[in-house]
Formats: sequence, structure tokens, C-alpha cells
Amino acid sequence: MSTSTSGETQRLGGTGAKLSLFDVIAQSIGFLGPVFSMAFLVPLVVGLISVTGQGAGTAAPLALLLAGVGILGVAYIVSQYAKRIHAAGSLYDYVTDGLGTKVGAAAGLLYYVGILFLGAALLPLIAGTIHDTLAAEFSFTSIPVTGWCLIVLALVALIGYFGVALSTRAQLILALLSIATVVLFSLHVIIAVGSKNDVGQAFSPSASPTGWSGLLFGIVYAVLMYTGFETAANLGEETENPKRDIPRAAVASVIVVAVVYMICSYAQVAGYGFDLEAMGKNAAAPLFGLAAPSEAGGYGGTAISRLLELVVVLDMFAVLLGCTVASSRGLFAMARDGRLPKPVAQVSGRGTPLNASIVVIAFYALWIFATRQFPHLFAIPGFPHYFAMFSWGAAFGGLALATIYFLVALGALRGLKDHDKPALVWIAALAGMAVTAAGIFGAFYQVPQPTISASYAALIVFVIGLVMAFLTRGTRISHHDFHEYSDLVASEQGPQKL
Repeated sequence: MSTSTSGETQRLGGTGAKLSLFDVIAQSIGFLGPVFSMAFLVPLVVGLISVTGQGAGTAAPLALLLAGVGILGVAYIVSQYAKRIHAAGSLYDYVTDGLGTKVGAAAGLLYYVGILFLGAALLPLIAGTIHDTLAAEFSFTSIPVTGWCLIVLALVALIGYFGVALSTRAQLILALLSIATVVLFSLHVIIAVGSKNDVGQAFSPSASPTGWSGLLFGIVYAVLMYTGFETAANLGEETENPKRDIPRAAVASVIVVAVVYMICSYAQVAGYGFDLEAMGKNAAAPLFGLAAPSEAGGYGGTAISRLLELVVVLDMFAVLLGCTVASSRGLFAMARDGRLPKPVAQVSGRGTPLNASIVVIAFYALWIFATRQFPHLFAIPGFPHYFAMFSWGAAFGGLALATIYFLVALGALRGLKDHDKPALVWIAALAGMAVTAAGIFGAFYQVPQPTISASYAALIVFVIGLVMAFLTRGTRISHHDFHEYSDLVASEQGPQKL
């Protein structure tokens, strides 16, 4: 494959049509994966499968609301930075601007390695979900989980090779249909609950089995459901008007997803009659329990259940594409700045980050190999191995993202000190630091093995990043006010799900 090597600095961009506001909002919402989060992460917020045994209980909607307010603070900080800096590795640049190149480089390594782990962990979960769903619904078991892993990996690699823009508009449509499907079903559940609805209980701290303590742990996990809102900032070099559209996308994505979470999480706790014991019988995925036929205590039927299973898988695949593109672009950006080997910054003749993408696909393949060959690695009793591998990778990635959110908010107190609304910056930064600090705390407090090892691994990566930052000088280029875009062909300027 031909590669682009002209000029000292490789940049992602081109002379064709650039991304619009609608496109970049789609990137963030697509990476957030709200349908996937509502299906599998709400039980963590409630406390049904929490490693600490604590959670917000039926006050889960309140925990998600409070986490959303804090993350909105981080989104505001990101939006203000996006007016000044727009590059392929923007989050890494934001930390650098506020806390210096050493901390910025370490944070960048942790952030993009974290997203890499999220993608790798999600791949076997998608494969396992497809395998188990086909086995349960149609008794089809001819293709094992590893086989589905390889099929999903091939699809991701193929899309990456031909250009993400080739399919992301279709992916975007599927993501919107997925969200619409789950929201409409949730509204159906709320209407069916009728007079038994109790909004006050869902938004009262006393609804948590352990009061404010449980609510705090609910917020810890709720923060994970908002991770990814910032990824539109990584498209700064390819957006038509990054100073206007990236800030709007960061804030709008949080607000839109928060509303979705309020509706869907309330439907889940109300649908089980605000009874944690009843909800616990479907602890792995309460949403699917609600989709069961009425004779089984649900509000749906076979067709609705299968439809929800389908849209959840589609949403997970969209998130996987987002992780793949985001991690490859992040590794590209760090290599371009001399923080990783220069060959990683090589751009292909098709206008994509060539070697960075190869690194990502190779890591995914290695994760599939580990899932297949080491069945006791990160094993969790009572759960299939692909879920255990997902849990470990998600714990690593979740901590990585919470850490960089905290650092972005902290650094803003210095990096945005010349802002024309300093009080607003302080309020947003403090709110953001509060909820992300809670997320970081929850990643270590009373967490048993093997999950706690993921947190320690993330800490080690951050330390390695600091050591590398002090040992390598780096050759940072200016990411302020990019106006020239080279290398990416026009067809690659379409929406790219990060």
C-alpha cells in the first residue's frame, strides 16, 4: 500500500468536504453507546452486580443525573479548549496545555491505551452475545465464540481499510434507530406501569439501600456511562468549523444522552415495581427482562425481545468502531509529536493512519487469542469468560477515561485562566473533578481480584508514560488554529465514529 510521507508533519485532513456539526455530535453519541450502556451498565449503578455490593438502588436515575451534571462540567471545559485547540489528539493536547508536556504525554498514553483496551474487551463481548443469543433463540451453535470474534475483527479491519466514511452514515442511522427503539420501549413500560409510577422515589437519596453512601457508589459507575462524549474533539482537524461545532458537540452529546438515561433508567426501576429483589432476578441485563412476554412478568414479547437484542448488538458494534478509530488516531497523534515511534504516524495513500491502525487490529487479535487460550485469565465465577475479559478491559478503560477527565478539569484552572468567564470555568472544573474523582476512588476502593488488577495496570501505564515523557524530548507541533489539511482523501471526510 502506498503511503504519504510528504512534509515533516503528517496531518489528517484534506481538501474535500469536512465534517458538520451533526456529524461530530454523532461521533460522541455513537462512542457513548447509550443503548449498550442501558442494557448492561445500569445494574452496576443500581448495585446488582457491583464488586463492592453497593449502589444507588432504585435511585439510579438520580445517580445518573448527578453524574451527568459533573460530566457536563467537563464537557464545558472541553468545549472551551476546543475553541483554541483542534487536532487529532485533542484530549491529550488539553492536558498538556494545562499541566505541561510531561503530564500531558503520560495522560495521552493512558487515555489511548485505555480506549484500546475498551475496544479489545468489547469485541469478545459482542461475539459472545451473538453466539449466546443465536443459541438461545434459534439453537444455532455451529460457529463458536472465537469464530464470531474473528468475523467481527475482519469486519472492523475491512471498514478501517476502505475508510470509515464508507459505512458510518449507515452506522449512524442504525445507532439512531437503536436509541429510538429503546426509548420508545421505555416509554411503553412507563405508561404500562400507570398509577404505580413514583418519580419522587427514583430521584430521592433515601431510595438507595445505604442512603448517600450507596448513591455515591452509584455515581461512580454512572460516570462510566458518560465516557466518550469528548471524542468528537479528536476530529478537530477534519471538521469544517471546529471552533464552533466541536464545543457544541461536546455539550450537546452529554445533554442528549443524559435525557435518554433518565427515561430508560427510570423505566427499568419502575418496570420492576421499585423492587430490587425482582430486578435482581435479571441482574445481568434488566432491560431484556422487561422485554419478556407479559406471562413472564415483562412488558413485551418474543418479537420485541429479539428486536432489543438486535439493536443492542448494533450499538455495541458502533462503539467498537469508535474505539478502533479513536485509539488509532490517538496513537497517530502521539507518534506525530515524538512521544511514540515515528513510524506509527505514517499515513496511508488512502488517507488513514496506516501503522496506528495495524497496531490496534494486532492488539485486538492478541486479546482474542488470550480469551481463547487462557480460560482462567481474569475469570469471574458464574460468568462466561468473554464477559470476564470484557469486565477487566472495561475497568482499565473506564479508569483511564475518568483520570483524563479529572486532569482536563484540573488543568483548566491554569490553561483557561485567561477565559472571559473565569467563575464559570471554576464551577465547571470543580464539578467535573468531583464526579471523576468519585469514579477514580471507586476503581480502587474494596475492589476484589481480578478487577483490582486492571486499576493497578492502568496506574502502571500512567507511570510508564511519565518515565517515557522524561526520557524522550518529543517534537510537539502547534495544534492551535490548524487551517491546512493534507493526506486524508475527500471520501474519508465523511462522519467517522469516534
